[in-house]
Amino acid sequence: MEQHLGSVCECILSLSTNDKRLNLRALASARSLIINSSTSDSTISALFETLTRFLQLTTEPRALHHTLKLLSDIAFHHSRLSGLVFHSVRSYLLRSDSTRLSAESLAVLSSIAEHDRSLASAMDELDDRFFVSLCFGPSVSVRSWFLSNAFRFPIRPYVLLTVMLGFTKDPYPYVRRVALDGLVGLSKSSVIEDCGVIEGCYCRAVELLGDAEDSVRCAAVHAVSEWGKMLVASVQEMNKRYWSDAVFVRLCSMVRDMSMEVRVAAFDALGKIGVVSEDILLQTLSKRVLGITKEKKPLGQCSAKRKSLGQYIPKHFDIQACVAAGAFVHGLEDEFYEVRWSACHSLHTLTILSAKFAGEALNLLMDVLNDDSLNVRLRALETMHHMATCDHLKVQETHMHMFLGTLVDNSTFIRSTARKILRLMKLHDLKMFQSSIDGLLENLEVYPQDEADILSVLFDIGRNHGNFVVCIIKKFSQEIEPSCEGRLDFDSVRVAALLVLAISAPLSEAQKVCSIPSRIFSYAVTLLGRISHALKDVMNQNTLLAYLSHCSKSTIVDNSESFFPMIEGDIPNCSCIDMISPAGMSLQQGASENENQKRLEPRKSATPLLDCQLEVHSEVAKSIKLILLKINDIWFLVQKGCMAEVLRMLRSFREELATYMSDSLVSADTLAFTFQYLRVVKLLAKVWEHFLPPRKTQSYRIGELNLLLGKLDRNLKEMRYRFRGLSKEEELHVLELILVTCILRLSKVEICCHNATLKKLSMIISHAEFLHKEGSIEPYNFVVELKKSLGEIDTYNDGASCRPFLLKRLLESFSLKQFRLSGSPKHIKAEIDLPGNDTEPLPFISGLPVGIPLEITLYNVSSENRLWLRMIVHEQLMEFVFLDLNQSGGCDEVRKFTFMAPFYRTPKAMSLTLRVCIGMECLFEDVNLITDCGGPTRELVYICQEKEVYLGMIPW
Repeated sequence: MEQHLGSVCECILSLSTNDKRLNLRALASARSLIINSSTSDSTISALFETLTRFLQLTTEPRALHHTLKLLSDIAFHHSRLSGLVFHSVRSYLLRSDSTRLSAESLAVLSSIAEHDRSLASAMDELDDRFFVSLCFGPSVSVRSWFLSNAFRFPIRPYVLLTVMLGFTKDPYPYVRRVALDGLVGLSKSSVIEDCGVIEGCYCRAVELLGDAEDSVRCAAVHAVSEWGKMLVASVQEMNKRYWSDAVFVRLCSMVRDMSMEVRVAAFDALGKIGVVSEDILLQTLSKRVLGITKEKKPLGQCSAKRKSLGQYIPKHFDIQACVAAGAFVHGLEDEFYEVRWSACHSLHTLTILSAKFAGEALNLLMDVLNDDSLNVRLRALETMHHMATCDHLKVQETHMHMFLGTLVDNSTFIRSTARKILRLMKLHDLKMFQSSIDGLLENLEVYPQDEADILSVLFDIGRNHGNFVVCIIKKFSQEIEPSCEGRLDFDSVRVAALLVLAISAPLSEAQKVCSIPSRIFSYAVTLLGRISHALKDVMNQNTLLAYLSHCSKSTIVDNSESFFPMIEGDIPNCSCIDMISPAGMSLQQGASENENQKRLEPRKSATPLLDCQLEVHSEVAKSIKLILLKINDIWFLVQKGCMAEVLRMLRSFREELATYMSDSLVSADTLAFTFQYLRVVKLLAKVWEHFLPPRKTQSYRIGELNLLLGKLDRNLKEMRYRFRGLSKEEELHVLELILVTCILRLSKVEICCHNATLKKLSMIISHAEFLHKEGSIEPYNFVVELKKSLGEIDTYNDGASCRPFLLKRLLESFSLKQFRLSGSPKHIKAEIDLPGNDTEPLPFISGLPVGIPLEITLYNVSSENRLWLRMIVHEQLMEFVFLDLNQSGGCDEVRKFTFMAPFYRTPKAMSLTLRVCIGMECLFEDVNLITDCGGPTRELVYICQEKEVYLGMIPW
């Protein structure tokens, strides 16, 4: 297509203003060249010059519109020309007499400046008068566009405020709406501080609540909410509640608006009011005007309280508190589900303010549980759950029937949320407790797929109401007891539920002495797997077994023995058997062997627990050993190019190992090492594929091999440095993989780093020789051949590629050996946390250092390791801080401490995101890649995930 460039450019320049169709066709041809990534730079430059000349010559509006669009495309698709495009369009803007084209030019300039921050200063040269002049042109669309995008331009806040306030009286409703939205944006900028100005903006927004257009009234509601909050914040402390009530009641006046959108906006705004008097809140729940509300003076009336502000307040501020009557009643009964949902959402936040208000609101929310809309029912339940977390949920017996009906709702979300509320609900009498248990059992019967969550809820309810459990468990005793044949109904989920409820009673703080029969705990052991699955978030299977065994041995269980440490899983390994066995069971010196054997017999109840641990460990060890053996076998498939089968097998290995991740008995460090080795083998296989004879259907992306080799290098480095306790054989296996990676890199892609790779080869071979001699280990054939050929390879260190046949012969001598994992390596890792930073950014002052309080946890890090904290804003702004482990305390296994990290070069920005990570120096690497940041002298391997730290600037 570039062959037609000359004709396209000539056509553009020679077009007459009358031939509009041909004009647009030529510009369309030019755009196809611009957006094509294969178009040469010379072609783009020629098009840019042509379009710039055309911009100066033509006066046809449609052609100018498309020309500006094409210049914008050039700036975004070819950033090297963005500056030239910017100045060309800016030159046109300054001489244009068309308001519409000036607005389009301004849009192009702002987009380019936002994309290329170096041009932002050029935008600042356009003064306020230029921008404001666009608003007073004849075009309504340009006026509304400017007001919508005003914050993109360098306009002083008070100038912008004056413009926005003025255009709230524009005859066109769309302009009034956009002006109000602009006022809302200004309120959030925290620039306006003058109380009189804030009052004026609030006053204007209140006036527009009576606008004839729905969209304007909706925008006015948002403006009243935001400027009302600013007004409350600006007055004296003694007047804050008074003005907050005035804003709240003003918003209540809009919940009966004819427009559904306005009503939704009103309820959304009500939920954002932070302080409201309790009597006004209660009035919103009753259509009948309450006596205390009748006695209230009009809010905003010019009284002594208002005069304390020292300012004049217009009459339309006055509003009677009775306007709020029945606001939420109307909202929850609205014909549109969006309004009902919004009303529930507002109650979600307002119920925190008053326990009495929450109790009255609960009566309305219970009726909402019959709503036709799933979203509204769910929002009502979430509001109740929020009330329960704030201890404001006071459920009465009259509510229970309506509430428990949600446990058999068709929606999984509804049932789940209802059960969350039951976990936190305080049931005041036995009848309410009984109905709750019946409701959960019905839920279990109708929806057996909810079994795990229901059993967990029953356990929590039993712990919270132990006395009630003891009272009602007798009622269900016939269902729990074995049949006449002495068998339990193992298939009955109902029996499992009742057993879970019964075994929770001893853990209740309210039940001092538990009278649950000890045989009940023995029955629960028979359903151990089923129950432990449901209670996995509370205790693991071994703790549950120990607890049940202990309770089944005691005729009376006293909760003063404190089972709560057991729930945390803090059972010492050495005392687990002693806890299960009766007190006083110990071997006595001098006793006969038979007597001692008799004394040991009661302790056999703990044997399954120890056998279980050994069995799990043995099973995992066998699985890992078998996987490592199979990996050795699949290398034959790699050499044959059967990559699809290789990747499938590796994926199945990972899935098999993943099944052990949730078991606390399994060494997470061993699994982490095995996963790391699987990643290395996968990457090595993918790299090896590039060196096999190509197939007809095979194709690779440009740079793919270099990318794979980089990933393989990083994973091998992590395998070498992030695992402690490797044997010499295991370390030699890793070193061989590093050596073959170096040869693969030399074979094809690394010519520019030839010397660095050779240096690395020599270091690895030297270290391997040391390990061979120290451990009397026979070297691998590949290492022997590589050592022989190292001198020959080194003769080509002048930058030229080594002889292909030499490197090929070395690769042919390599074969992946079986990895024999003899011990349990320790995984070196770290965690970084900064509590509360997700919601509250750290303050900083631009140009001054800032301290960042980080909570750091290190695992398996010894004092010999050198750790660095890396803090980075972007590649050109990076700092390192050394972590002195001698001052951190703790032991090598776990070190937990708080570290105040200093970041010195804070940039000039309102806010920034700092990415923090911990890296460990690779002590055997002699490659210095970090020279300009005052940090480590060797390469780093990062031992934790990056943590994003949010900072917000404090204005001077």
